[in-house]
Amino acid sequence: MALSTEASSRLAAQLDEHQDKISELWVRQVAATLRGRLSQGELDRQIRELFRALRETLAAGTTQLQGDGGEVRALLTELSRARALQGFTSTETAISIFAVKEAFATATDVFNAESQAMGDYISFGSFIDELGLFTFATYAQAREEVIADQAEQLLELATPVVKLWDGVVAVPLVGTLDSARAQVVMERLLQTLVDTGSPYAIIDITGVPAVDTQVAQHVLKTVVAARLMGAECIISGIRPQIAQTIVALGIEFGDIATKATLADALRHALRRSGNSDLVRRGAARREH
Repeated sequence: MALSTEASSRLAAQLDEHQDKISELWVRQVAATLRGRLSQGELDRQIRELFRALRETLAAGTTQLQGDGGEVRALLTELSRARALQGFTSTETAISIFAVKEAFATATDVFNAESQAMGDYISFGSFIDELGLFTFATYAQAREEVIADQAEQLLELATPVVKLWDGVVAVPLVGTLDSARAQVVMERLLQTLVDTGSPYAIIDITGVPAVDTQVAQHVLKTVVAARLMGAECIISGIRPQIAQTIVALGIEFGDIATKATLADALRHALRRSGNSDLVRRGAARREH
């Protein structure tokens, strides 16, 4: 229900007349839902700014949220994004807006007022509902962005590239390898190869619970990309169960070196790089 210019003007006058009472009730109701997780000073500031912008919007008769303009829209966007980042729920965020309806009704005693005032309040309620829905939508978008950023950070943390020896880097994979994660693995490995100039890269799949055709394709693409950078790749962590699965699926690794353990892969890389003495000394220490 759209607010007429006359109704907007009357509502703005009501907000002016009962400003202190409405603000007090509004803050009290919102504070009860947030349960102390936002400081009183910060909550007071937010409500004061929203109250002022709401009053000015009604006084000007510009109660439309379309477009990028409007202080109310800007404040609601700021509040929604802040609450999303602080971990508040969508309900807690929306109630911060919807609560002004009850505060207004209580402060102005609208239910005992004349019919015109009641009609204005109904229109005011519809306008606040529109503000609340805008707040909810903005909050949802902000939460999606937060979740996407966190997922990207987790992907990066779950795909470390470590330097094992001069000229040898390794990617220890743990968990499921899907397309998104495979892309991160490839990018991080290639960047590490550029940064370190390493000619050997070990892709360790010991922590991958199962290898299917999709996982194998992701690994092979990473190997090919590394070869284009001039690095030889070794795949380690080929357990008996995984070896049987690979054979059953008919997956061919071609001339790519595969080893049972990361240690075997490192020894292979050291031999290939001309560090045979290191490998022999390591074998001698194990014998003793």
